[in-house]
Amino acid sequence: MEKAIEVKGLRKSFKDIEILKGVDFEVKRGEIFALLGSNGAGKTTIVKILTTLIKQDGGTAVINGFDVASKPDHVRQAISLTGQFAAVDEVLTGRENLIMIAKLRHLKNPRQAADTMLKRFGLADAADRKPSTYSGGIRRRLDIALSLVGNPQIIFLDEPTTGLDPEARIEVWKIVKELADGGTTILLTTQYLEEAEQLADQIAILHEGRIIAGGTLNELKKLFPPAEVEYVEKQPTLEEIFLAIVGNKGEK
Repeated sequence: MEKAIEVKGLRKSFKDIEILKGVDFEVKRGEIFALLGSNGAGKTTIVKILTTLIKQDGGTAVINGFDVASKPDHVRQAISLTGQFAAVDEVLTGRENLIMIAKLRHLKNPRQAADTMLKRFGLADAADRKPSTYSGGIRRRLDIALSLVGNPQIIFLDEPTTGLDPEARIEVWKIVKELADGGTTILLTTQYLEEAEQLADQIAILHEGRIIAGGTLNELKKLFPPAEVEYVEKQPTLEEIFLAIVGNKGEK
């Protein structure tokens, strides 16, 4: 399967602090790739580099066949980013937010594009209200809808469920799965272990600026010591796998 994202030896420092220490990973087209790590591990820094917001100090990153450092304009045409907090205009209504983004993306019929997204994300009832009246789940739905105007091929979701209640979180998970089923490539960063377990085709564990383990959930489970149970073998959760791997690295 063709690669949508290819990262090799990615490095980044802020002042004298090395945040990324040679990160390598690949994301295939149409899959959900979860970058899992604690606060400060470097997840958001990776996303900022891949979305052309900041430049790396070393290594390469290729998105949709284009190098992020030398071809940032080509990269931006293929991607979209949803950050940790909903980036919606509080003055405009939900519909007006979508029309504005459609115009910025130079779509031929911005109003029609907005109506399509409102219907797709179940936002019709909230379309003519301002986001200040929305619940957290509806705001996040609008935020993701804004990211999808123009049908970008690759979407970066940087901790998209931060601060959401469990019901709203499950709602976002449903949207992410539907996007992947439609062929969209998704790179998801999260510190919620259950989120990666529920969504990801591939998982990479980022710890202290390095990828220390990666693979499918089943492949990561094989890294966990077999359960010493006489009759029933307990399957480890992703949380147990994560803590075991990070703990082992921290002891070295």
